[in-house]
Amino acid sequence: MEVSTELILKALWETLYMVSISLFFGSILGIFLGILLVVTRKGHILENKFIFSIVNPVVNIFRSIPFIILLVAIIPLTRLIVGTSIGTTAAIVPLVLHVGPYISRLVENSLLEVDEGIIEAAKSMGATPFEIISRFIIPESFASLILSITTATIGLIGATAMAGAIGGGGLGDVAITYGYQRFSTITIFVTVIILVFIVQAVQGIGNILERKIRRL
Repeated sequence: MEVSTELILKALWETLYMVSISLFFGSILGIFLGILLVVTRKGHILENKFIFSIVNPVVNIFRSIPFIILLVAIIPLTRLIVGTSIGTTAAIVPLVLHVGPYISRLVENSLLEVDEGIIEAAKSMGATPFEIISRFIIPESFASLILSITTATIGLIGATAMAGAIGGGGLGDVAITYGYQRFSTITIFVTVIILVFIVQAVQGIGNILERKIRRL
């Protein structure tokens, strides 16, 4: 059985919707946690052993849970937030909780690449912790952060495909429902090609932005 172009386009829109909304909220969560992991660690500008000892294991716990399990495990929370556990919008909740901690580790790695001499120079000029973060650490690591977000976006695209396993919609849902369950090889092939194209486009845009920022 072949699926219609209309169904494929609808699934593509659902995938892009899930990725964009999840990436937006996941990036906010991930960047906040990533900065917190860096500045509260031992020897940094806002060293706080208590906060670090809480945030670090929480991030590790969420990163260690396979997405397909997380989808099912937080169904009560998903219902509480969006009123249902099925559908494209419902899939956004576990997607955010999946990608947020992942982004936080990528952000942490990017920020730790900043030369300590820059931070010391900022301190010597009397910059506050907020100014050090916003005017020195983040700008210095911005190119690396672009690649980190690019990597997270690609991982998120793969996660949206898995969301189709519980009726999350999108290209993954089409591949499972109309491809795998109805033995339509062409449907699976088409969805895979589209996903590959999206991933290549995202990676290409990320690489271009990273190169332009490094040249500034």
